[in-house]
Amino acid sequence: MEPPDTVPTVEPALLIATFAPSGTVRHCNEAWESVLGTADTPWAMLPDDDRELANSSVLEAGKGALVTNQIVNAHTPDRDEPLPVLLNFVPVHGDETDDSRITAVTISGEVMAEPPSWMISQTQRHRMEALGRMTMGVAHDLNNLLSGLIGHIELLKQKAQRGDETSEAIQPSIRTIETTAEDGAALIEKLQRYIREDTQKHFERVDLPALIEDCITITQPYWYNEPRRQGIEIEVERTLEEVPEIMGAPSELREVFVNLILNAVQAMPEGGTLQFETFTGEHQSICARVRDTGIGMSDEVQQNIFEPLFTTKGEQGTGMGLAASYGIIQEHGGDIDVTSEPGEGTAFTLSFPLADGAAPEPEEPDPAPSETGTVCVLVVDDEEMVRSIVTQLLSLNDHEVDRASSGAEALSMFGENHYDIVFTDFGMPEMTGAELARRLHDRAPDLPIILLTGYTDTDAAVDEVDDILSKPFKLEELQASIQKFVLS
Repeated sequence: MEPPDTVPTVEPALLIATFAPSGTVRHCNEAWESVLGTADTPWAMLPDDDRELANSSVLEAGKGALVTNQIVNAHTPDRDEPLPVLLNFVPVHGDETDDSRITAVTISGEVMAEPPSWMISQTQRHRMEALGRMTMGVAHDLNNLLSGLIGHIELLKQKAQRGDETSEAIQPSIRTIETTAEDGAALIEKLQRYIREDTQKHFERVDLPALIEDCITITQPYWYNEPRRQGIEIEVERTLEEVPEIMGAPSELREVFVNLILNAVQAMPEGGTLQFETFTGEHQSICARVRDTGIGMSDEVQQNIFEPLFTTKGEQGTGMGLAASYGIIQEHGGDIDVTSEPGEGTAFTLSFPLADGAAPEPEEPDPAPSETGTVCVLVVDDEEMVRSIVTQLLSLNDHEVDRASSGAEALSMFGENHYDIVFTDFGMPEMTGAELARRLHDRAPDLPIILLTGYTDTDAAVDEVDDILSKPFKLEELQASIQKFVLS
């Protein structure tokens, strides 16, 4: 049978509900109501056995257990066959003062059946779209964590610069942690750009030997500390010639070299030598080579090494490391080649085009002012960790900072106090940062409002705020906003 000319499209939707730990429903979305039941009878469309399973799962999660992969069958009026639904029950813990207390149970559901007329590619596309929207939420939460991490690193650096006698010892570790955290943020940004189908590349000039040195430092626990605890020695040799710069994304390139290093270490279970080279290749290409003296690979493995999901590590491998690295190198207009013999080790050679001499130099951030005035700041974010770290960072420059956990609280505080500038989160329950900014500007049209966000889709806030800072942020960025909108 020939496939139909047109394929029906159905927008995928997650079934979402929130229950009290006692089992009482608090909220369910429209998708939930269409498949499982309304807020009054949330399990109305389930048979008795499945209803009992669902209720017991809510109570179990209400005691702190994570209950996943529960499948129930929903009998909907418009379908003869029951709809299999995959449910996950997630306990929501209390605040930092009482983390053991369960305040709610969040349930997510996914219908496990599609119309038979769907093409396989169509189904995969819509599943990816649903995954994309879920990932955007995960990206926001992870950016909040990274904000706290980088903020505490800033605090440590400030304290060390103020005379801590151990500053020389801790600064290298701080720089390494900072680089790793910033790479994590850049990876999330890349994921967000991919989900939004934003193909714009954020490239800058990259010193390849210096970047490789960074990767060697970052991975030292894997090739030096851990092997020695196991009685194994891995030596590192460098022949890093000075080469012209390339254009690229440093965080993505570090991801490639870190992956190659970790693979090389795993290929030398009895120890060996890890070698790094940089050189100028044919046609003025800029090359780097990572070579190990490990177990090597057969011709068959070499032919499949860059294929997604291909792995020689069994259950311990995902098969995505080298596939992702290959994709990154391709995005950089480069190439990656592997040579290996069983028992003779493996060499990966990466080549990149020379940076265009006409390419613009990356813009340098405005230097932080050496002297600043004291301003009154209001920080609004529903995440306590973010509120805390912003307050601590701004307090380093002697600013007076108040904190609000919601838009409503911020409006109340604004009525009782004067503020020179407001930093607010974008995605908050009940009132978004854009809505808060609009209401604050109704009261004080000239008040500078800066949006702090882990989202990339902030179009709704562009006209309401004076500037947007992406999470994670640094003290110098916060201070630059104050300098620009208040002290200038």
